[in-house]
Amino acid sequence: MASALMVLMSFLLIYQVVKSTVLENIDNNLENETNKHVNQIKIEDGQIKFVHKGEWEEEEHKEINFNPIFIEIVDKEGNPMDKSPNLGSNSLYFKPGTALVNKGFNLNLNGKEVRQMQVELLTEGELTGYLLLATSFEDSKSLLNNLKTVLFFLYPIVLLFLFLTLRWLASKSIQPILDITRKAEIITKDNLNERLPTLKYKDEINSLSVSINHLLERVEKGVLREKQFTSDASHELRTPLAILKGNFEVLIRKPRTPEEYIAKIREGIIIIDKLNAILDQLLTLARLQKGIHKNEEVDLKFLVKDIIESTQKQNPTRSIILTEKLVNKGFIKANEKSVAIILENLIQNAIKYSLDTQDINLVLRREKEGICLEIIDQGIGISDEELKKIYQPFFRGESHELGRINGAGLGLSIVKKLCDLYQIKIYILSEKGKGTTIILLFPTTIIHA
Repeated sequence: MASALMVLMSFLLIYQVVKSTVLENIDNNLENETNKHVNQIKIEDGQIKFVHKGEWEEEEHKEINFNPIFIEIVDKEGNPMDKSPNLGSNSLYFKPGTALVNKGFNLNLNGKEVRQMQVELLTEGELTGYLLLATSFEDSKSLLNNLKTVLFFLYPIVLLFLFLTLRWLASKSIQPILDITRKAEIITKDNLNERLPTLKYKDEINSLSVSINHLLERVEKGVLREKQFTSDASHELRTPLAILKGNFEVLIRKPRTPEEYIAKIREGIIIIDKLNAILDQLLTLARLQKGIHKNEEVDLKFLVKDIIESTQKQNPTRSIILTEKLVNKGFIKANEKSVAIILENLIQNAIKYSLDTQDINLVLRREKEGICLEIIDQGIGISDEELKKIYQPFFRGESHELGRINGAGLGLSIVKKLCDLYQIKIYILSEKGKGTTIILLFPTTIIHA
């Protein structure tokens, strides 16, 4: 409907432009004739007449004129005074008080349509009569009628052609959307590796397809992480539960000595403690995925000292040395419990993966980019291959070098998620057999002056 209205308005505009152009040309011709004949008029015995009318008629007969000019002179009351011979017994139409400059009007003359112009005749500034000029409008009328007929029959043809063209273009333009829809309908959780087709031309549909592909990629990674996490968690929980079950089965096969019961119960307590630790870490990961945190003002210097003190109480044989290079207090905007989890995990790892005789060194200093905390141990170190997987949940390196080291492999995964949450940058520098340095950079964006 909008297209039909636009075409209709265009055709009407074309017709009006042609019509106004034709009328303007006729009016210009009449004006030229007016200028030509107005000086050939005289007043004689109270009558307005043509000067040298005979010569003028002779001159008219010598010219080939396909559109003859009809001329008539009337007094100011409209009474005929003189006229051109080609009018014969006919007279032009007089409009009292009308003298439009360069503007004509249409009327019928002896059954034919003509275009007429009426001009005032002034003698010494006084109105004495009117000069009426007219020319045939039949050819122009025929031209306008033909144009009207052509536009009338052309209108439905143009609409049909426009409809078919737009329908074809619409089907071509919507085809990529149909392809994307069909592809999207077959993508399920079992084939998240499938992607929507992209287009050759970089238009809005292609941008939509690319955005959905990025979304599918994120969903696929999330599902794979969830599957891997579920698999690893079930494995970590199943092993200690199997050991507990085995111990209980051994105990009930036959009577045991009190010492044997006590030994198995102690082993069970150790396993239950490990299960509790794993469950606590799993709950921490679940909370992090929900993004539950409350920011507050944290004194980093005080927090580091407090964690070192509590850690040394738990490990009285270990030496943890803090080198402090902060001039002012190091206040940051974060969640104190979350930052404490980061520091506790990293310090505990440094203790766990180094010998009892080796010191743990911490360096707290101010850098241009923010506050920097280094945790340095001289333990077993981490290989380059292990560094690539260090943040994966349940990943554990070759801990057999120091004997069986307890742990579930969730600590660094929790640390990385918390660091990302608070925009804390973490760097791990390590060399196998020589120790590990972990650098935490608290950016200026979270430092509270």
